[in-house]
Amino acid sequence: MRVYIYIYMYMCISTSINAERKRGKHHRFPAKSNLQFSLLEQNGHSNQYKDSTFSMALARELIGLSLMEKSSFFASASSTRLVLKQNRSRSFLPLEGRRVQVVIQRSTTTPVAAISEDLDLVKVLPEKAVKFKVRAVVTVRNKNKEDFKETLVKHLDAFTDKIGRNVVLELISTDFDPKTKVPKKSKEAVLKDWSKKSNLKTERVNYTAEFEVDSNFGTPGAITVNNKHQKEFFLESITIEGFACGPVHFPCNSWVQPRKDHPTKRIFFTNKPYLPHETPEGLKALREKELRELRGDGQGERKLCDRVYDFDVYNDLGNPDKGIDFARPLLGGDKIPYPRRCRTGRAPMDTDMKSESRVEKPLPTYVPRDEQFEESKMNAFSTGRLKAVLHNLIPSLMASISANNQDFKGFSDIDSLYSEGLLLKLGLHDEIMNKIQLPKAVTTIQEGGLLKYDLPKIVSKDKYAWLRDDEFARQAIAGVNPVTIERLQSFPPVSKLDPEIYGPQESALKEEHIAGQLNGMTVQEALDANKLFIIDYHDIYLPFIDKINALDGRKSYATRTVYFLTDAGTLKPIAIELSLAPSSMKPNRVVTPPVDATTYWMWQLAKAHVCSNDAGVHQLVNHWLRTHATLEPFILAAHRQMSAMHPIFKLLDPHMRYTLEINGLARQSLLSVDGVIESCFTPGRYCMEMSAAAYSSFWRFDQESLPADLIRRGMAVPDPTQPHGLKLIVEDYPYASDGLMIWGAIEKWVRHYVNHYYPDSARVCNDKELQAWYAESINVGHADLRHAEWWPTLATPEDLSSILTTLIWLASAQHAALNFGQYPYGGYVPNRPPLMRRLIPDENDPEYAIFLSDPQKYFFCALPSLLQATKFMAVVDTLSTHSPDEEYLGERHHQSIWSGDAEVIEAFYEFSAEIIQIEKEIEKRNLNPSLRNRCGAGVLPYELLVPSSEPGVTCRGVPNSVSI
Repeated sequence: MRVYIYIYMYMCISTSINAERKRGKHHRFPAKSNLQFSLLEQNGHSNQYKDSTFSMALARELIGLSLMEKSSFFASASSTRLVLKQNRSRSFLPLEGRRVQVVIQRSTTTPVAAISEDLDLVKVLPEKAVKFKVRAVVTVRNKNKEDFKETLVKHLDAFTDKIGRNVVLELISTDFDPKTKVPKKSKEAVLKDWSKKSNLKTERVNYTAEFEVDSNFGTPGAITVNNKHQKEFFLESITIEGFACGPVHFPCNSWVQPRKDHPTKRIFFTNKPYLPHETPEGLKALREKELRELRGDGQGERKLCDRVYDFDVYNDLGNPDKGIDFARPLLGGDKIPYPRRCRTGRAPMDTDMKSESRVEKPLPTYVPRDEQFEESKMNAFSTGRLKAVLHNLIPSLMASISANNQDFKGFSDIDSLYSEGLLLKLGLHDEIMNKIQLPKAVTTIQEGGLLKYDLPKIVSKDKYAWLRDDEFARQAIAGVNPVTIERLQSFPPVSKLDPEIYGPQESALKEEHIAGQLNGMTVQEALDANKLFIIDYHDIYLPFIDKINALDGRKSYATRTVYFLTDAGTLKPIAIELSLAPSSMKPNRVVTPPVDATTYWMWQLAKAHVCSNDAGVHQLVNHWLRTHATLEPFILAAHRQMSAMHPIFKLLDPHMRYTLEINGLARQSLLSVDGVIESCFTPGRYCMEMSAAAYSSFWRFDQESLPADLIRRGMAVPDPTQPHGLKLIVEDYPYASDGLMIWGAIEKWVRHYVNHYYPDSARVCNDKELQAWYAESINVGHADLRHAEWWPTLATPEDLSSILTTLIWLASAQHAALNFGQYPYGGYVPNRPPLMRRLIPDENDPEYAIFLSDPQKYFFCALPSLLQATKFMAVVDTLSTHSPDEEYLGERHHQSIWSGDAEVIEAFYEFSAEIIQIEKEIEKRNLNPSLRNRCGAGVLPYELLVPSSEPGVTCRGVPNSVSI
């Protein structure tokens, strides 16, 4: 009988081993499982079998483990050990003829069965939980360049690490310890070989640590890191190996501060997402603790190493301590509504308690430490800033030496910026180098060509394309600002401004101005046929016109431009209205396409003023306000209210990268008093007030989605038979047609993601973190508009999908379409002057005779000066540059492990594949000669929404976030 039992056991063991092996190489158990197999051989040597898979198979077959687990007797069992004892033998198989004793043991909290060799006796024996070790691989990213102080501290840390001042980790379970009522924890573990690896020059260094845990530890859910060094380090990821569930991943991507700066331990969670109500008991307190630390207490000045996210108004743009001319109004509040920005907590100005003291460049301004640029991004940005400084320095010197060189003399002077550099063709190279002692670095860079600008794309294919009316019109739908054009639905246009302050609301445009340009149609027929379009900057500029024109070297109109859609699908400009404030006592002026030499130059000047208006609205409203400023409150609230474990935070995370940092740099250098924006754009010191006026009168979150925006502007009509639920009025509208493909891909991906976690409305409404995020984004981040009725509700999965799709669209494709064409289109200043310095003279103006005698000279005197132009060119060159570490739509850090949800990862790969297909479709469209707004002789292909890009100024590429 006993022999038959042994034969049966042998067959079962062999069958189970084979079955377990066929299940796949990824089916793993811990190296020291709580279920172990041990065989005592006849010669006395103990051979503990290491294969946990074999052990499990043996246990299941010998004692019916799966049945025992379900029985009431073994219901409370958490760890079991199987020990197979047999007569001493040199060989393991066969088993016949050997005495076998099967013993099942467990700790005092688990019943233990002991089965005698005759299988006729069962008794309970006590045993403690099994200890076993797991291994952590910790990836730390090195800096490529370190200053002397950083190197010194690094060596000090390497030395002190040997004597116990090291990096200590502790693993935390998702389970509670029933005795202590706190999460189960491993013993502390120290990163090994820090001192040995401190001099490695590689970008990433892997360290290891070993944790000892009990067999009843459960599943790891968090890990704490205590940095006892003097220097912070960038922790990229941690992977734990040795648990039955397989590798456990912690995507960290965070700076870990030394204990002297932040005494509390840093908390990192696994990549497994949890809705708040699903949070395991062992992680609930840690989830709340982490969020409390990120919110801060709203007090005091923030240190650069802090990780606190909080709100404040824009009270840091002016510098009243330098004088009243340097004061700027506070943006945000009942007086001037505006979105909130990241709070820094700096002390107030001496002369104005409501204004925050400034930190001037090159000193850094506060953003939470993890929001700061990583090294490669900072290097690329710093190179651009250096370029801008040099471009500002040389023209300033030129202006101080020779007043005659403040203006461009002609097109050859502009061309020389690209062919020879700033100095050579202008004849001042030797004069400046001899008279002024420049730093050696500057002269070296000058010789290396850094002061020479790259040829902008707009003149790379056709040097004179910008002069043509069809190119002027094409850029309205395929240029750097394709989001302002509207379908003209009534004629003449009507203003919404108060007529008692700003004069008659009806436009000066009359039917006789445009009748001859409509291919035989009447105005009404053209309107009915959807042939007339308009870019209307009247209402946004007119309230500021008197103030702007009172500034030194600034002259502007409030413009309206009317376009006609030809049968070829292209636009042509047919009239430009130029308006001044009623106080000027000059009537609105209408300029139409030229019929002779004089009207040709009048028309060119009018188009330049339109471009100047367009550049201001593009930069201050469509670019800065609608993508940078209005997204910042959503980002702050996300970090404050949603845990890193929250699935919606994981979805939004790549679309928030670097935005707070670039916005902080913009407030410091671009938007502030005497910054680049004030210096280079027509509204001057009133730039940010104009942006705020657009926020309170124009911006609506519910109309920021691409379909809603196109319908609002009349550029599309609802049509459920079309792929995206709408039909474009202008079929060859490159921004819209390409954008709708990307919008559709984002919407599909987000809907799949949301439905995975929120199968019904109850889950959306009951998610306290999600609801807190959305409420704080509106009530605090957009506090001045919080009572607006147009805010979308957040009550259903459809609501959530719509809100998230809009945010991701704005952060990725919308920003890319508005940003990365700035230098390719604006780097050639005559094509898109950011400011104008002369109005268009009429017969009664003293300047009219000067204009008639030399219209080209007058044209260049009306454009920005050399100093203004080169400063502007340098800045938009930097802003149009992709950094080497850019992450594009369809990509993300830790591509396969950013989420622990396999279904979500699979859906993301499908989204990535769709983005690749969209890129191929855009490339096909750009080769289609029937699409004349993107293909033709000298016509630039529309690539601003092509998802991928190389580093540099490429006029293409859709990064995940607003990162420049």
